[in-house]
This record gives sequence, structure tokens and C-alpha cells, in this order.
Amino acid sequence: MKMKLIFLGIVTLMFMGGCTKDLVPKDYADINPSIFPQSEDDIQAMVNSCYYPLRGAWWDGINSTSERGIMFVLDATTEILSGKFSVQRDGHLLNLLPTDEGMTYFYDGTSDAPGTGFYNKISRMTTTIDAIEKSTVSEAVKKKAIAEVRCARGLLAYDLFDMYGPIVIAPLEVLQNPLKEKPLARLSHDEMVKFIEDDLVAAAADLPDPGATEYGKFSKALAKMINIRLMLHEKKWDKVNALCDDIIKMNYFHIQSDYVGMWSLNGARNSKEVIWAVPCDYDGTSENQWQLMVLPSDFAPKGGWATVQSTWYFYDSFEPTDIRKSMLITEYTNTEGVTFNRANPGTNIDLGPIPLKIDQDALRTTGLTTVDIIQYRYADVLLSKAEALANMSAPSQEAIDLVNVIRRRAQIPEIKLADYSSLAVFNDMILTERSHEYWCENGQYRSDLIRHGKFVSRCKELTGSTYADDNKVVFPFSLRAVSEGKGVFIQNPGYN
Repeated sequence: MKMKLIFLGIVTLMFMGGCTKDLVPKDYADINPSIFPQSEDDIQAMVNSCYYPLRGAWWDGINSTSERGIMFVLDATTEILSGKFSVQRDGHLLNLLPTDEGMTYFYDGTSDAPGTGFYNKISRMTTTIDAIEKSTVSEAVKKKAIAEVRCARGLLAYDLFDMYGPIVIAPLEVLQNPLKEKPLARLSHDEMVKFIEDDLVAAAADLPDPGATEYGKFSKALAKMINIRLMLHEKKWDKVNALCDDIIKMNYFHIQSDYVGMWSLNGARNSKEVIWAVPCDYDGTSENQWQLMVLPSDFAPKGGWATVQSTWYFYDSFEPTDIRKSMLITEYTNTEGVTFNRANPGTNIDLGPIPLKIDQDALRTTGLTTVDIIQYRYADVLLSKAEALANMSAPSQEAIDLVNVIRRRAQIPEIKLADYSSLAVFNDMILTERSHEYWCENGQYRSDLIRHGKFVSRCKELTGSTYADDNKVVFPFSLRAVSEGKGVFIQNPGYN
């Protein structure tokens, strides 16, 4: 890639801000690098800047709950979300194109704003780590700060790896010579996995325990949870199991009895099930605009844009008493007194129910809400451990017991080992359970489908799409990224 693009927004440390509500973005563009950082406040400002791209924000936050966020785009490639236009339609059909910036934006931004992509943010985090290491603050401050930055870098790198496969990771020595143009190749698969794992292992070693972590900040448990996702991606079942045990042994988290309540106005903040959530506010420091995305304009008392629906296929996959499907709205009476439902869907629930999931926040005065964006929960630890145990050897009573913890909370009947003694049947069950548990959270159900070899076939079953093929397990890079790579940056197969 061209170094002017790799270095965009790196050394200037622009727009630093945290993901907690009391942290406001700051501009450090005019600070002299030779005298910065000098104090603990300087270090904290640099750390806060690394949370910034992980917040919810339409313009430059990867966890935006709009079409500019990964949850929206990834879930749209599955039965969870569907739509009639843009990325929610094309993604649903797996009509993924290197000319569609809705697909390629997450890597290198848009043609008119290339700096809004996220691979450059990884480079900024690399130079931030170097600056912290060279600072004169105490070793204890350095250690914690670097752990937070490495966790942010590992998380962002995993998100991009999950979408695109291996990406460019610019070495520090290249970043320190920004005037020397040097196109860079993508890492190999093994190099990419090692890069992410090294960051997450190092971060987990020095981050605080969850009980000592400020809400919205990174903890030891989060670093291990992201590593669980990486190891699931790689089917390294022994490592998944060990990491799950590490979190379980912290004796901090538990399964909250009220599933729906986690998405109330203060639900995430007050839950011991939530490992990490992105705090949101009305001011847009970090935005949650999900009601705006899913509610119809005529929805009472306050509507939205109805940009996306779920599917009836997904809704019908739930068991009758499952409390988790109550958050999929199958009927509403509009502001004119007309009732819409599956039999009379109109244009807003014809593809499927409204995937609201979170509190309506009916008193909100803007398009935003204060419902925080939950990313990772303890339920994922239990289901991941169950999957790992079964795939390490065979389905066991221990694995079934872990699944039943989640099913009891969902108010559905427990399952029996005798009915799931086959690994194939067990894996089908765990895949369905994951879809019901994590829909519209972090978009990782797509990765679950890919891991179990069901991603492409599910699209064909659901849509009959002729675009669906095995190349679609990763997204394309933009034509710009390939062109600027001058032959060393290679496009994903099937997109040339």
C-alpha cells in the first residue's frame, strides 16, 4: 500500500477519545512528538485514541449499529438480517463486489475518504505502543497502557481478519520512514493468526481483572474472549477450552436470569454477564442508532428508517417458548391505527420480523439511544467451551450441561446427550443455539456458519442466490487497495 495512505492519521494522533461517556474526542495534531508523551495524562490520551475506532459511530466507528458497522454487514450475510437495497440486500445474496464500498470500506475506507478505513488504525496503534515504550512514565503505567493498546489492536486485527482474511500489518520500521514509499504484502494466514494471538496473550497478561476494570474499558477477560473467537476461527479446540476455563475460573461472571433485560437502558452496565460493551450517549460520543435502522417510520410512539428486517426463516427456527425471539417484533400497529403482521406485512415486515432486540427507548429525543452496544458476553464462554469439548473428542454430558444453562435461561426444554451423541448433530444444534443467542450483537454468527461449513449452503437455501460460492467466505478488497499494492498486495480469490 502507498505509505501516504498507511500513515494517514498515524503520527499525528488525531481525534483521540475514549469509549466511556466522560471521554470527549480531542485533537492532538499540533503536539510536538519530541515532547509528547511526558505525563500519565499524555499516556492516557494516547490509550483513549485506540478505543476511538472501536466505538459506535457512522463516520469512523467499526461498531456502528448502521450499515457502516460490522454487525449490520456481517449479520446481513446470514438469515439474521435481510433488506431490499444496498449492503443488506447484496450481502444477503452474497453478491460481494470489490467495487462496492459498502463491502470494502472497513479495510481502507471510501474513495473520497480513504482514511476512514480501519487498517490504518492498526498502524497508529503500533506507533502508539512505540511512543509509550519510549516515554519516561513509570513501568507500571507503561505496562497497563500497552496492554490496552495491544488489546485494541488485537481486536481490530481480528475483526478485519475475520472479514477479509490476512491483511497488511505495517512493521514499525516502515512506519518510522513515512516518506519512503514501500508497497506491502498481506501477511500469510499463519502470520496473521500469530500476530493477533500474540497481542491478545500479551494484553491478557497485563490488563486488570474484570472486577477492577472501569466499565467500557478492556479487561483480562475481554482479551481472552477475543482469543476464544480467534481459536474458534482456527478450530484449535484445546486452546478454546483452556481460554474458556481461564474466564470461568475468574469467578466474576454469571448468566443473567433476564435475557431481555440486558438490552434495557442500563442493562449492560448493570450486568455481570457482559464482558465488554461500548457505552453510548445522546451526544454521539459513541452512537447507537439501532432503533433508527430497524423501526418503520410509522412505528408508534417513535419510528425510524426501516433499513433492514430479519427473515421469517430465522424466526421460525426458534422453539415456541424461546424468550429470545420475543425481541423480534412480528406485529405492530402504526400511527394511523393499521396493524401489520405476517398475514398483512405491508412493506416493513414482509421479509421478516423487526429485529429490534434492544429497548425501544421511546422517550429518546434524537435518532440515537443510550442503550449500550453489547459485544461479548459470558454466555459465549459457555457455548464455546461446549463446542470445544465436543469437537476435542465427542459430545459429552459436560458439553450438554453447558448448553442447558443457556437453554434454561431462554425458557426452552433442556436437551439430552442421547439425542446429540453424533458430533454432526451436536454441531448443528450448537450452531442454531449460537444464532438464537447472539443475533444482532457482534456479527460473529457468520464466522460460526463458516466454521461449520454451512455459510454458502445456508445462503443458497435461504435465497437461491446464484452469487453464492466458496470464495464468499471472505470479503473483497477494494480495487484501490490492490492497485496501490503494486503487485505485492493480492486480491482474494474470485474477485479479480
